[in-house]
Formats: sequence, C-alpha cells, structure tokens
Amino acid sequence: MLYFERVVVIGVGLIGGSLAMVLKEKEIAKHITGVGRGVKNLEVAMNRGIIDDFTLDAKSAVDGADLIILATPVCNIARILEDISKYLKRGAIVTDVGSVKKPILDDAESIIPKDVHFVAGHPIAGTEDSGSDAAFSELFDGRICILTPTRRTDKDALEKIRMLWRQAGSDVIFMDADKHDMILAAISHLPHVVVYALVNTVSRIKDYEEDILDYSAGGFTDFTRIASSSPEMWRDIFLLNKKAILNIIGRFQDGLEQLKGLVESNDAVGLFQELNKAKTVRDSLRTARKKKNELKR
Repeated sequence: MLYFERVVVIGVGLIGGSLAMVLKEKEIAKHITGVGRGVKNLEVAMNRGIIDDFTLDAKSAVDGADLIILATPVCNIARILEDISKYLKRGAIVTDVGSVKKPILDDAESIIPKDVHFVAGHPIAGTEDSGSDAAFSELFDGRICILTPTRRTDKDALEKIRMLWRQAGSDVIFMDADKHDMILAAISHLPHVVVYALVNTVSRIKDYEEDILDYSAGGFTDFTRIASSSPEMWRDIFLLNKKAILNIIGRFQDGLEQLKGLVESNDAVGLFQELNKAKTVRDSLRTARKKKNELKR
C-alpha cells in the first residue's frame, strides 16, 4: 500500500495543489504541508482542504518529511534543492513536476545527499489557470506522466512515484531525459512560443484607428488560450530548455518559410498538399483520442 506519513508540497499551484488533492482523496498522505512565497495562495489552499498547514520556510518544512514534491517554476528548483538538501532525512523521496528534465536531473543528482532519493517526473497536464484555487484532483486523469530515471535512481523510490501517478489516474511511462526535453520542446513548448508570438504580433498591428483584436472571434480566442498561462513559468521553461527549443523554433521557421514561398508563388497545388497534410495529422490525433476514451468506458 502506498502511504506517506508527512508530505511537503513546495509550490501549491495548479499542479502541486492538484497532486496534493489526490494524496488527500486517496488517503496516500497523513499530513501535507504547503510551502510557497505568498501567504494568500497558501491560505486559499488551506481553506480548500488541499493542505493541512503551511509555511514560507522550506527548510523547516522538509525536516522529517517522507516525500517532497517540487512544483515551482523550473528555474527555481536548483536553488530550492540547495536550500533544503541539509534538512532532508535519510530515505526521503524528492520528486518534481517540471516540464524540463535533463538540467533538473543533473542539478538534483549533484546536490542532494546520497541517502536521499530523487525521482524526476513530468505530468503532461495543465490548464491556462494557475494558483491553488485552480487545482482539481481530476487534472491528471487519463493523462501521461513521464518519469526519467537514471542509473542512480533508487528502484523502490521510482516504484512509489510510479504508483503515486497511477493513483492520480495517469498513464506512466519511463523515458530518457534528453529525449523527453526534445519531445516536449516540439509538442508543448513550441505551441506556447507560437501563441505568445502570435498574440503579440497581432496586438502590435496599429494600421487602423480601432483595435483589431475587437474583431477576434471564437477561433482566435480558443487558439490563443494558452497565452493566459503563467509568464513566469514559461519564461523559465524556455530558458532551461533553451537548446531544444531553439532547435524546434528553427524547424518551425523552415515550415513558415515553406508556406510563405507557396503563397508567394501562387502554388495552389503545393499549398493544398501542405494544408491537407496538416489536416490529416490533426484528424488522426482526434481519432486516436476518441478511441482511447472509448476503451476506458
């Protein structure tokens, strides 16, 4: 049976808060302490019953804890590990939920004591909302959670974190950290790059007296939904996964240039083929998801 006497969640936002709710609802944790930078957000988490108590001092919070979940912006994780490393008890498990894995893994394995176990994880789930008031326990249901163990990863700790995400309703897979970072740069980080650039490009168009965004319909609003995501979180992801993101941005620019060339040359056949190729890929994703949902019923 999966059970932790004391759990500490550092960063009680959408992801950290939702995972804490799973721990509560599944009775996996006896006591959960929330750690954060702002009292207001932690008070919301307390009032919602997500955590049992809170503090702004991570060092005192982790002392004696069995499981520490790092759910902060990814660029803060190394600093937090430095701060808490001396206070972690022997045999404690530390895990994270960051969408960049290799740099975090390298930092963790060089910082935390040998008798403390680090398991790197990334639930591929989220919304454009943030904060503990946005948390809900069903967030991870039916989603993929990627764990990126290394040769140093303790097998028992890895199994406990795998079981934890299974309890949250996620399909858990193991993956090499470098591979994870490149894949996520393509399927998650690039869409955010594109949408942030798109919204800013359109908002800067001042060719007319009125604001052209007043004419945006549901399509533009729906497509650009993820631009409402946390700027702090995505700034850190872009910087920490810099190499992979620049690689993928370069490939995307090549794709834009190809489409631009087809339009410039009035190549109706080539343009239709490119658009139809994208439609086929997108339709196959929708069909696959529909079949997956049907199998779960």
